[in-house]
Amino acid sequence: MRLILTTKVKGHYLRVMERFDLDLFEALKPIGAQMEVVQFTGSKTGDIVELKFVSPIKAQWISKITDHGSDSDSAYFVDEGEVLPFPLQQWKHRHIVERVDDNYSIIVDDIQYSSGFWLLDLLLYPAMLVGFYPRKFSYRKYFGT
Repeated sequence: MRLILTTKVKGHYLRVMERFDLDLFEALKPIGAQMEVVQFTGSKTGDIVELKFVSPIKAQWISKITDHGSDSDSAYFVDEGEVLPFPLQQWKHRHIVERVDDNYSIIVDDIQYSSGFWLLDLLLYPAMLVGFYPRKFSYRKYFGT
């Protein structure tokens, strides 16, 4: 299943991408979730993000940054799940920052996930949307609009 969200923010796309750090990660925590960042080494290929959820569910999440790069119009990095909470079996999240002009960018959250069962994936979609849609407001607050 795939979920794509876009958010226009203030800032040159390369400067916006540089700010995908621990501070932004903390600002993007899901509303109502008690989550501990166990490890965050960055947003470059080979880096690791490890989370421990305490509430509303107890779960561990480990993602590895499998790719990153930039060109004259965009910058990106990809995190792929290595240890995922039930019922997820696969996770791939492309974080893309596209150039609008020298003052504005578009952040794209391109998320692909799978539980291994299409009906469950469909049922998970509203929860994914509720979990990730608030990022739009967090991005706007963090970067400005």
